[in-house]
Order: sequence, then structure tokens, then C-alpha cells
Amino acid sequence: MNSDQLNQLIAQHPIVKDLIELKETAWFNPNFTTLAEGLPYVGLNQTDIDDARDRLARFAPYLMAVFPETAATGGIIESELAAIPNMQQQLEQHFDQAIGGKLWLKKDSHLPISGSIKARGGIYEVLCHAEKLALQAGLLSTSDNYAKLNSPEFKQFFSQYSIAVGSTGNLGLSIGIMSAQLGFDVTVHMSADARQWKKDKLRSHGVTVVEYVEDYGVAVEEGRKAALQNPNCFFIDDENSRTLFLGYSVAGQRLKTQLEQLNIVVDQAHPLFVYLPCGVGGGPGGVAFGLKMAFGDHVHCIFAEPTHSPCMLLGVATGLHDEISVQEIGIDNITAADGLAVGRASGFVGRAMQRLLDGFYTLEDETMYLLLGMLNQSEHLKLEPSALAGMLGPIIVNQRQDYAALHHFTEQQLQNANHIVWGTGGGMVPAEEMDKYLAKSKA
Repeated sequence: MNSDQLNQLIAQHPIVKDLIELKETAWFNPNFTTLAEGLPYVGLNQTDIDDARDRLARFAPYLMAVFPETAATGGIIESELAAIPNMQQQLEQHFDQAIGGKLWLKKDSHLPISGSIKARGGIYEVLCHAEKLALQAGLLSTSDNYAKLNSPEFKQFFSQYSIAVGSTGNLGLSIGIMSAQLGFDVTVHMSADARQWKKDKLRSHGVTVVEYVEDYGVAVEEGRKAALQNPNCFFIDDENSRTLFLGYSVAGQRLKTQLEQLNIVVDQAHPLFVYLPCGVGGGPGGVAFGLKMAFGDHVHCIFAEPTHSPCMLLGVATGLHDEISVQEIGIDNITAADGLAVGRASGFVGRAMQRLLDGFYTLEDETMYLLLGMLNQSEHLKLEPSALAGMLGPIIVNQRQDYAALHHFTEQQLQNANHIVWGTGGGMVPAEEMDKYLAKSKA
């Protein structure tokens, strides 16, 4: 993009100037609409979510058999919703801003099998593919007990097939571990920002890891090219996969059940705010879709991105989606939040969800480390830096009068609110690596 084009883009969308200057900034969506008006643009509906839910239920006996850590939840991969009152108090004191209502952490950081939100979408897409192959081969019926997949016969069958994915780390972990367990020959194409421990963990499961010196976009592109050479290889495309998206969307109804068990009401008088860290957009987009289907217009979803990788904010705010990257406006896409280090957003998610998202904000790596330390100190919880991106959201929502005015929130509504920060990863971070994060947070 030349300087004239860039100046024209800034003139049309002033937020772009703040992004280029790497400012911590918020953009509230002037084009948000109701679920009824926004749903047709998604191209998916409740039936699709129910289908995904039922498939995960069919695989539950198998998951219980091969991953004993899922036994407590009957083979369903789900996370705890935890109140974090001490963190709420710390945030209020540090930022000198009251947070109306109650603050919660959705601990996808501690999901079984792969310790991140990617255990939802990534594992679901692998299971979907495995089921399709086994059904087509006549080895499986949907009425079977899927525990039968845990056998040498099925491992031998799946070993004829390959799975590939491009990843900054956590998606690769979930897909690699699940695919290898089933018996697939699996390759994960890892971008430069992927953590070494994630590569080592994948290799320990027998996964082939291909490393790149470039970023996420290159890893995906090269992975896609390599997969095309093998007719038996299935490439999982985080940028455009509706299957991944649906795996994440199942979280909405499950969260609704959790809130009901806690006697928490979500309605017009008691709004729900959910803050989701965003990389390419598949995970937060799918979860936000599921939340909208579960709570309708009473849930407000806000995405959080690093100042150095604001790809979804850039795509949605300009309306260019995947036709523009952060590099094209001079941003380097280098961040400590490795899971969010994405330069070009998913065009599918951006276009599908642009009318159903309340907005976006960016934050510096230093802020994520600060929040990481605060959470550990106040609640004794350990998350990786990218998982703290959502923690600034409740401060922004309560600070920004223009946001309240845009949605006609009354003071009473804000006092009755529940705020859920989606903790996206960190449960599998090695102790020595976590000690480094905590040292940085103190610095």
C-alpha cells in the first residue's frame, strides 16, 4: 500500500492512524445489529450447532477411554467458570475505575487434552473428519459406541490418511495431539512465533513439526501447498473453516447451562459482556456466534488484540477483511502473545460476524504481562500472555461513555452486568516457562 492509499484509508477510517501508531485503542462497531438481522450473514444456524453438539456427545466414550482427564466431565471437553472477585478489586484499584456487576474467568486455559480454547474447535474438526472417513468405509455407524475407535483396527485404518495444519501454537497442539491419538499421520506447520515447548510437546506425540522463520500466514500457505501434494491429506484451514467455527460455537449453550446452575440471569436488565482474545478469528468468532444463539441480544461480545497484530479490528473497521494485512499499513505483527500473532484476519469470520460484534480494543504486550501478574497474585491462576488480552475489557466498557451511549445502557444495567473474560490458554505451559512470564510481569 503506497502512502497516498494509506492516507486515503486513514481519511475514511481515522482508527487506522491509532493502529499505525500502536496506541492502545478501542473501536465500537457503529454497524452492530440485532441477532435477527445479523444471523443471515453467518450462513449457519442453531441446527448446525446442535449437530456439532451431538457429534461431540457421540465421541465422548472414546475421549473418556483415551484421555482419562476427560472422565470427570463424561468425555465432554468443557471448562470451569470461576468468579474472580480479588482480580476485580485489583483491576479497579490499578485503573482507578469501578467495574459494575461481577467479574468471571472462563477457564478454557485449562481445558483437558491441549490446555487452550483450541481444544474446542481443533479437536472437533479432527473428530468430524475421522467420523466421516469411518462412516464412508462402513467401519462405524452413528448408533455405535464410539469407544470402539480405541482399537488397533481403527488406528491402522486412520494411519492411511494424513492431516495438516498451519499454527502459531495452540491450534497445532490440539490438532496434533488428537490426530496422533486416532492414528493419523499429522504435520503441523509452525510459524516463527510458536513457542519451543509447544513444538517439543507435539514431537513427543509423534507429530511432524515443520518450522518457518516467517509468520502465521506463511505457515498456513506452505501447509496448504504441501497438503495439495497428497490426495489422502486433509488440510485444516483456520482461516476459512466452518467446521472449526462450529466446534467453538457449542460453548454458547454450555455457558448458558453453567450460568443457570449459578442462578445468574441474562436479560435486558442484566446484560452479559464477554471479552475474547482474537488472532485469526476462528475461535472467538465461533464462541461469539454460539453466545449470540444462546443469549440473543443480551450478550455483548468484544474482541481483544495486541497493538502489533490488530488484524480483525483492521479488517472489520475498514470493511476490507482479509483483503488487508497489518503489514500493509506498516505494523510488524510481532507480539509476545504468540497465539494472537496474526497479520491477516479470517475473511469468513469477519464477514459473518461483523454485524454481531460490539467492538474491539488493542493492548500492549506490557499490559498483558501486567495483567498476568495481577491475576496470579490475586487469584493464584496462571495463564499465558495472550489469554490475558480480554482482562482489560471490563475497564474499557465501564470507562467509555460513548460505548454506553451507543447501546443505550443505563447505569442500573451496568451495575447488574456480568463480565466474562475468556481465558484462552496457559494450562499446559511448563513451570519454567511460566516463571519467565511471571518474572516479566514483575519487571
